[in-house]
Amino acid sequence: MKGLFRTLLDLLDRLRERFGVKRFYLLLAPLAAYSLVVVVLGFLWSWTPAQFDVKQLAEAGAAERNETVVVGSYTTATLIELTESLLNKPGGYLSNDRFPPGVLMDNLPNWEFGVLVQIRDLSRAMRKTFSRSQSQSTEQKDLASAEPKLHFDNNSWLIPSSESEYRDALVSLRAYQSKLSSQDESQAQFYARADNLQDWLGDVSTRLGSISQRLSASVGQRRINTDLAGSQGGAQATAQPSELEIQTPWSEIDDVFYEARGTAWALIHILRAIELDFAQSLEKKSAVTSLKQIVRELEATQGTIWSPIILNGTEFGLLANHSLVMASYISRANAAIIDLRDLLSQG
Repeated sequence: MKGLFRTLLDLLDRLRERFGVKRFYLLLAPLAAYSLVVVVLGFLWSWTPAQFDVKQLAEAGAAERNETVVVGSYTTATLIELTESLLNKPGGYLSNDRFPPGVLMDNLPNWEFGVLVQIRDLSRAMRKTFSRSQSQSTEQKDLASAEPKLHFDNNSWLIPSSESEYRDALVSLRAYQSKLSSQDESQAQFYARADNLQDWLGDVSTRLGSISQRLSASVGQRRINTDLAGSQGGAQATAQPSELEIQTPWSEIDDVFYEARGTAWALIHILRAIELDFAQSLEKKSAVTSLKQIVRELEATQGTIWSPIILNGTEFGLLANHSLVMASYISRANAAIIDLRDLLSQG
Protein backbone atom coordinates (compact mmCIF):
# COMPACT_ATOMS: atom_id res chain seq x y z
CA MET A 1 0.00 0.00 0.00
CA LYS A 2 2.88 2.40 0.79
CA GLY A 3 4.47 1.64 -2.59
CA LEU A 4 1.20 2.37 -4.40
CA PHE A 5 0.76 5.64 -2.51
CA ARG A 6 4.33 6.71 -3.34
CA THR A 7 3.81 5.87 -7.02
CA LEU A 8 0.63 7.98 -7.09
CA LEU A 9 2.47 10.94 -5.55
CA ASP A 10 5.27 10.63 -8.11
CA LEU A 11 2.73 10.61 -10.91
CA LEU A 12 1.06 13.77 -9.57
CA ASP A 13 4.45 15.51 -9.30
CA ARG A 14 5.28 14.69 -12.92
CA LEU A 15 1.92 15.96 -14.13
CA ARG A 16 2.39 19.18 -12.18
CA GLU A 17 5.86 19.73 -13.68
CA ARG A 18 4.62 19.07 -17.19
CA PHE A 19 1.46 21.18 -17.20
CA GLY A 20 2.35 23.82 -14.62
CA VAL A 21 0.65 24.47 -11.31
CA LYS A 22 -2.41 26.31 -12.67
CA ARG A 23 -3.17 23.88 -15.49
CA PHE A 24 -2.48 20.96 -13.17
CA TYR A 25 -5.15 22.08 -10.72
CA LEU A 26 -7.57 22.81 -13.56
CA LEU A 27 -7.13 19.19 -14.67
CA LEU A 28 -7.38 17.89 -11.12
CA ALA A 29 -10.56 19.77 -10.18
CA PRO A 30 -13.00 17.73 -12.37
CA LEU A 31 -11.44 14.49 -11.13
CA ALA A 32 -11.80 15.61 -7.51
CA ALA A 33 -15.43 16.64 -8.10
CA TYR A 34 -16.22 13.31 -9.77
CA SER A 35 -14.57 11.40 -6.91
CA LEU A 36 -16.62 13.35 -4.37
CA VAL A 37 -19.86 12.56 -6.24
CA VAL A 38 -18.92 8.87 -6.37
CA VAL A 39 -18.21 8.77 -2.63
CA VAL A 40 -21.48 10.51 -1.73
CA LEU A 41 -23.55 8.30 -4.04
CA GLY A 42 -21.80 5.20 -2.73
CA PHE A 43 -22.73 6.19 0.82
CA LEU A 44 -26.36 6.91 -0.09
CA TRP A 45 -26.75 3.72 -2.12
CA SER A 46 -25.32 1.50 0.62
CA TRP A 47 -28.55 1.63 2.69
CA THR A 48 -30.79 -1.40 2.37
CA PRO A 49 -34.59 -0.94 2.08
CA ALA A 50 -36.63 -0.76 5.26
CA GLN A 51 -39.00 -3.57 6.21
CA PHE A 52 -42.58 -3.19 5.07
CA ASP A 53 -45.96 -4.28 6.44
CA VAL A 54 -47.04 -7.29 4.39
CA LYS A 55 -50.70 -7.14 5.42
CA GLN A 56 -51.08 -3.43 4.80
CA LEU A 57 -49.27 -3.69 1.46
CA ALA A 58 -51.53 -6.41 0.07
CA GLU A 59 -54.79 -4.89 1.33
CA ALA A 60 -53.97 -1.35 0.20
CA GLY A 61 -52.90 -2.61 -3.22
CA ALA A 62 -56.06 -4.66 -3.63
CA ALA A 63 -58.24 -1.68 -2.66
CA GLU A 64 -56.44 0.53 -5.15
CA ARG A 65 -57.06 -1.98 -7.95
CA ASN A 66 -60.66 -2.62 -6.80
CA GLU A 67 -59.82 -6.26 -6.15
CA THR A 68 -60.64 -8.64 -3.32
CA VAL A 69 -58.03 -10.04 -0.96
CA VAL A 70 -58.13 -13.83 -1.31
CA VAL A 71 -55.97 -16.75 -0.28
CA GLY A 72 -52.57 -16.18 -1.86
CA SER A 73 -52.90 -12.40 -2.12
CA TYR A 74 -50.40 -11.73 0.68
CA THR A 75 -47.70 -14.06 -0.65
CA THR A 76 -48.10 -12.82 -4.22
CA ALA A 77 -48.02 -9.15 -3.18
CA THR A 78 -44.92 -9.83 -1.08
CA LEU A 79 -43.12 -11.53 -3.96
CA ILE A 80 -43.88 -8.54 -6.19
CA GLU A 81 -42.75 -6.02 -3.57
CA LEU A 82 -39.48 -7.87 -2.91
CA THR A 83 -38.68 -7.83 -6.62
CA GLU A 84 -39.59 -4.15 -6.90
CA SER A 85 -37.38 -3.39 -3.89
CA LEU A 86 -34.37 -4.81 -5.73
CA LEU A 87 -35.06 -2.64 -8.76
CA ASN A 88 -36.31 0.59 -7.19
CA LYS A 89 -34.23 1.07 -4.06
CA PRO A 90 -31.74 4.00 -3.99
CA GLY A 91 -29.22 3.37 -6.75
CA GLY A 92 -31.43 0.75 -8.34
CA TYR A 93 -30.14 -2.76 -9.03
CA LEU A 94 -26.36 -2.72 -8.46
CA SER A 95 -25.21 -6.29 -9.07
CA ASN A 96 -24.61 -5.71 -12.80
CA ASP A 97 -23.18 -2.17 -12.58
CA ARG A 98 -19.99 -1.56 -14.58
CA PHE A 99 -19.27 2.03 -13.47
CA PRO A 100 -18.61 3.74 -10.12
CA PRO A 101 -19.90 3.76 -7.53
CA GLY A 102 -21.85 0.54 -8.17
CA VAL A 103 -18.87 -1.40 -9.51
CA LEU A 104 -16.89 -0.49 -6.37
CA MET A 105 -19.58 -1.76 -3.98
CA ASP A 106 -19.71 -5.44 -3.06
CA ASN A 107 -21.74 -5.60 0.15
CA LEU A 108 -25.05 -4.46 -1.33
CA PRO A 109 -24.80 -6.66 -4.46
CA ASN A 110 -24.32 -9.65 -2.17
CA TRP A 111 -27.32 -8.52 -0.14
CA GLU A 112 -29.25 -8.32 -3.42
CA PHE A 113 -28.23 -11.86 -4.32
CA GLY A 114 -29.50 -13.18 -0.97
CA VAL A 115 -32.88 -11.54 -1.61
CA LEU A 116 -32.93 -12.73 -5.22
CA VAL A 117 -32.37 -16.38 -4.25
CA GLN A 118 -35.45 -16.27 -2.01
CA ILE A 119 -37.46 -14.58 -4.76
CA ARG A 120 -36.43 -17.34 -7.15
CA ASP A 121 -37.25 -20.12 -4.69
CA LEU A 122 -40.67 -18.65 -3.91
CA SER A 123 -41.52 -18.11 -7.59
CA ARG A 124 -40.58 -21.73 -8.29
CA ALA A 125 -42.72 -22.95 -5.39
CA MET A 126 -45.66 -20.89 -6.59
CA ARG A 127 -45.33 -22.31 -10.10
CA LYS A 128 -44.69 -25.89 -8.98
CA THR A 129 -46.97 -26.40 -5.98
CA PHE A 130 -48.83 -23.38 -4.58
CA SER A 131 -50.79 -22.78 -7.80
CA ARG A 132 -51.44 -26.45 -8.66
CA SER A 133 -53.95 -28.78 -7.03
CA GLN A 134 -51.98 -31.94 -7.86
CA SER A 135 -48.95 -33.15 -9.81
CA GLN A 136 -50.96 -33.82 -12.97
CA SER A 137 -52.67 -30.42 -13.07
CA THR A 138 -51.76 -27.72 -15.59
CA GLU A 139 -49.36 -25.03 -14.43
CA GLN A 140 -50.50 -21.42 -14.35
CA LYS A 141 -49.18 -19.67 -17.49
CA ASP A 142 -48.30 -16.33 -15.87
CA LEU A 143 -46.21 -18.01 -13.17
CA ALA A 144 -44.66 -20.25 -15.83
CA SER A 145 -43.58 -17.08 -17.64
CA ALA A 146 -42.32 -15.22 -14.57
CA GLU A 147 -40.24 -17.97 -12.95
CA PRO A 148 -37.57 -18.40 -15.68
CA LYS A 149 -37.22 -14.62 -16.05
CA LEU A 150 -36.44 -14.30 -12.35
CA HIS A 151 -33.78 -16.99 -12.81
CA PHE A 152 -32.06 -14.92 -15.50
CA ASP A 153 -28.35 -14.11 -14.96
CA ASN A 154 -28.14 -11.57 -12.15
CA ASN A 155 -24.96 -9.95 -13.57
CA SER A 156 -26.09 -9.26 -17.14
CA TRP A 157 -25.81 -5.59 -18.13
CA LEU A 158 -26.05 -5.82 -21.93
CA ILE A 159 -29.18 -6.65 -23.91
CA PRO A 160 -31.11 -8.17 -22.24
CA SER A 161 -30.15 -6.70 -18.89
CA SER A 162 -31.04 -8.32 -15.59
CA GLU A 163 -33.38 -5.44 -14.78
CA SER A 164 -35.36 -5.80 -18.01
CA GLU A 165 -35.92 -9.51 -17.42
CA TYR A 166 -37.00 -8.96 -13.82
CA ARG A 167 -39.39 -6.19 -14.88
CA ASP A 168 -40.91 -8.55 -17.45
CA ALA A 169 -41.37 -11.08 -14.65
CA LEU A 170 -43.20 -8.42 -12.64
CA VAL A 171 -45.67 -7.95 -15.48
CA SER A 172 -46.50 -11.66 -15.37
CA LEU A 173 -46.72 -11.69 -11.57
CA ARG A 174 -49.14 -8.75 -11.59
CA ALA A 175 -51.26 -10.53 -14.20
CA TYR A 176 -51.43 -13.59 -11.93
CA GLN A 177 -52.23 -11.36 -8.95
CA SER A 178 -55.15 -9.79 -10.82
CA LYS A 179 -56.50 -13.14 -12.01
CA LEU A 180 -56.18 -14.64 -8.54
CA SER A 181 -58.85 -12.36 -7.10
CA SER A 182 -61.14 -12.56 -10.14
CA GLN A 183 -64.16 -14.87 -9.94
CA ASP A 184 -63.98 -15.31 -13.73
CA GLU A 185 -60.43 -16.72 -13.71
CA SER A 186 -60.69 -20.17 -12.15
CA GLN A 187 -57.37 -21.25 -13.67
CA ALA A 188 -55.42 -18.87 -11.41
CA GLN A 189 -55.41 -20.49 -7.97
CA PHE A 190 -53.36 -20.55 -4.77
CA TYR A 191 -53.68 -23.73 -2.70
CA ALA A 192 -52.71 -23.04 0.92
CA ARG A 193 -52.18 -26.64 2.02
CA ALA A 194 -49.83 -27.98 4.65
CA ASP A 195 -48.03 -30.26 2.19
CA ASN A 196 -47.37 -27.35 -0.19
CA LEU A 197 -45.93 -25.27 2.63
CA GLN A 198 -43.82 -28.17 3.86
CA ASP A 199 -42.29 -28.58 0.41
CA TRP A 200 -41.24 -24.92 0.18
CA LEU A 201 -39.92 -24.92 3.75
CA GLY A 202 -37.64 -27.79 2.75
CA ASP A 203 -35.99 -25.51 0.18
CA VAL A 204 -35.67 -22.74 2.77
CA SER A 205 -34.06 -25.11 5.25
CA THR A 206 -31.52 -26.23 2.67
CA ARG A 207 -30.60 -22.63 1.87
CA LEU A 208 -30.24 -21.64 5.51
CA GLY A 209 -28.19 -24.73 6.30
CA SER A 210 -25.72 -23.88 3.55
CA ILE A 211 -25.43 -20.24 4.59
CA SER A 212 -24.95 -21.22 8.22
CA GLN A 213 -22.07 -23.53 7.30
CA ARG A 214 -20.39 -20.84 5.19
CA LEU A 215 -20.74 -18.30 7.98
CA SER A 216 -19.34 -20.69 10.56
CA ALA A 217 -16.34 -21.40 8.33
CA SER A 218 -15.15 -17.80 8.70
CA VAL A 219 -12.63 -18.91 11.34
CA GLY A 220 -11.77 -22.25 9.73
CA GLN A 221 -12.87 -25.63 11.01
CA ARG A 222 -11.90 -29.28 10.82
CA ARG A 223 -15.10 -31.24 10.26
CA ILE A 224 -15.85 -34.93 10.23
CA ASN A 225 -17.13 -36.00 6.83
CA THR A 226 -20.76 -36.95 7.44
CA ASP A 227 -21.90 -36.93 3.80
CA LEU A 228 -23.00 -40.56 3.89
CA ALA A 229 -23.68 -40.89 7.62
CA GLY A 230 -26.83 -42.88 8.31
CA SER A 231 -27.19 -43.88 4.67
CA GLN A 232 -26.85 -47.65 4.60
CA GLY A 233 -25.35 -48.80 1.32
CA GLY A 234 -24.94 -45.20 0.13
CA ALA A 235 -22.19 -44.24 -2.32
CA GLN A 236 -20.78 -41.08 -3.86
CA ALA A 237 -19.06 -40.24 -7.13
CA THR A 238 -15.55 -39.55 -5.80
CA ALA A 239 -13.83 -40.43 -2.52
CA GLN A 240 -13.27 -37.77 0.13
CA PRO A 241 -11.11 -37.76 3.29
CA SER A 242 -12.69 -38.62 6.64
CA GLU A 243 -11.93 -35.10 7.90
CA LEU A 244 -12.31 -31.87 5.95
CA GLU A 245 -10.59 -28.52 6.45
CA ILE A 246 -13.13 -25.81 5.65
CA GLN A 247 -12.54 -22.08 5.74
CA THR A 248 -14.19 -19.17 3.96
CA PRO A 249 -11.53 -17.05 2.18
CA TRP A 250 -10.95 -13.78 4.04
CA SER A 251 -11.94 -11.77 0.97
CA GLU A 252 -15.39 -13.44 0.94
CA ILE A 253 -16.29 -13.17 4.63
CA ASP A 254 -18.23 -9.92 4.25
CA ASP A 255 -19.80 -11.23 1.02
CA VAL A 256 -21.27 -14.26 2.79
CA PHE A 257 -22.39 -12.08 5.72
CA TYR A 258 -24.37 -9.68 3.54
CA GLU A 259 -25.82 -12.50 1.44
CA ALA A 260 -27.11 -14.04 4.68
CA ARG A 261 -28.50 -10.68 5.77
CA GLY A 262 -30.35 -10.28 2.46
CA THR A 263 -31.68 -13.84 2.69
CA ALA A 264 -33.04 -13.23 6.18
CA TRP A 265 -34.58 -9.86 5.16
CA ALA A 266 -36.53 -11.50 2.34
CA LEU A 267 -37.61 -14.48 4.45
CA ILE A 268 -38.99 -12.25 7.21
CA HIS A 269 -41.50 -10.78 4.76
CA ILE A 270 -42.30 -14.05 3.01
CA LEU A 271 -42.98 -15.87 6.28
CA ARG A 272 -45.23 -13.06 7.48
CA ALA A 273 -47.21 -13.42 4.25
CA ILE A 274 -47.26 -17.21 4.66
CA GLU A 275 -48.69 -16.78 8.16
CA LEU A 276 -51.65 -14.88 6.69
CA ASP A 277 -52.30 -17.04 3.62
CA PHE A 278 -51.80 -20.38 5.39
CA ALA A 279 -53.58 -19.31 8.59
CA GLN A 280 -56.08 -22.19 8.60
CA SER A 281 -53.47 -24.88 7.95
CA LEU A 282 -51.10 -23.47 10.55
CA GLU A 283 -53.82 -23.20 13.20
CA LYS A 284 -55.00 -26.74 12.53
CA LYS A 285 -51.45 -28.01 13.04
CA SER A 286 -50.87 -25.73 16.07
CA ALA A 287 -47.90 -24.30 14.17
CA VAL A 288 -48.55 -20.55 14.32
CA THR A 289 -46.26 -20.08 17.32
CA SER A 290 -43.46 -22.00 15.61
CA LEU A 291 -43.70 -19.77 12.56
CA LYS A 292 -43.63 -16.63 14.69
CA GLN A 293 -40.49 -17.88 16.44
CA ILE A 294 -38.74 -18.35 13.09
CA VAL A 295 -39.56 -14.77 12.15
CA ARG A 296 -38.29 -13.59 15.55
CA GLU A 297 -34.94 -15.32 15.04
CA LEU A 298 -34.57 -13.85 11.55
CA GLU A 299 -35.46 -10.35 12.77
CA ALA A 300 -32.42 -10.49 15.05
CA THR A 301 -30.18 -10.67 11.95
CA GLN A 302 -31.29 -7.18 10.88
CA GLY A 303 -29.79 -5.30 13.82
CA THR A 304 -27.65 -2.23 13.21
CA ILE A 305 -24.02 -2.98 12.36
CA TRP A 306 -21.97 -0.50 14.37
CA SER A 307 -18.59 -1.61 13.06
CA PRO A 308 -17.39 -0.03 9.77
CA ILE A 309 -16.17 -3.47 8.66
CA ILE A 310 -17.27 -7.07 9.22
CA LEU A 311 -14.94 -8.30 11.96
CA ASN A 312 -13.57 -11.84 11.92
CA GLY A 313 -12.23 -12.47 15.39
CA THR A 314 -11.66 -15.98 16.71
CA GLU A 315 -14.41 -17.80 18.61
CA PHE A 316 -13.32 -16.56 22.05
CA GLY A 317 -10.91 -13.81 21.00
CA LEU A 318 -10.77 -10.13 21.84
CA LEU A 319 -12.54 -9.02 18.66
CA ALA A 320 -16.09 -9.85 17.65
CA ASN A 321 -16.88 -12.28 14.86
CA HIS A 322 -19.96 -11.00 13.05
CA SER A 323 -20.20 -14.11 10.90
CA LEU A 324 -20.50 -16.42 13.92
CA VAL A 325 -23.19 -14.20 15.44
CA MET A 326 -25.13 -14.27 12.18
CA ALA A 327 -24.63 -18.05 11.93
CA SER A 328 -26.15 -18.46 15.40
CA TYR A 329 -29.39 -16.71 14.41
CA ILE A 330 -29.56 -18.47 11.05
CA SER A 331 -28.97 -21.90 12.62
CA ARG A 332 -31.68 -21.34 15.23
CA ALA A 333 -34.12 -20.24 12.55
CA ASN A 334 -33.25 -23.33 10.51
CA ALA A 335 -33.77 -25.61 13.52
CA ALA A 336 -37.18 -24.02 14.08
CA ILE A 337 -38.06 -24.59 10.40
CA ILE A 338 -37.18 -28.27 10.74
CA ASP A 339 -39.50 -28.50 13.76
CA LEU A 340 -42.22 -26.68 11.83
CA ARG A 341 -41.95 -29.14 8.97
CA ASP A 342 -42.36 -31.99 11.45
CA LEU A 343 -45.52 -30.35 12.80
CA LEU A 344 -46.93 -29.91 9.29
CA SER A 345 -46.27 -33.56 8.40
CA GLN A 346 -48.32 -34.85 11.35
CA GLY A 347 -51.89 -35.88 10.67
